[in-house]
Amino acid sequence: MRVMLNGELRELSAPITVADLVTHLGLSPRRIAVEVNRDVIPREQYPTRALHEGDTIEIVHFIGGG
Repeated sequence: MRVMLNGELRELSAPITVADLVTHLGLSPRRIAVEVNRDVIPREQYPTRALHEGDTIEIVHFIGGG
């Protein structure tokens, strides 16, 4: 299935959840925010929020500093 991930077209195997995608990308769920089709997904919903063909996903990394 094809999705748009941070502005780039990506091919993902289906079925896949937000948690699966985060793991696949090697990201820590504690340091990111995920938006699917302009909806921010609460972290506790990552394991159950399925991704679908054509979804637009934005992943934002938190960066510490002052």
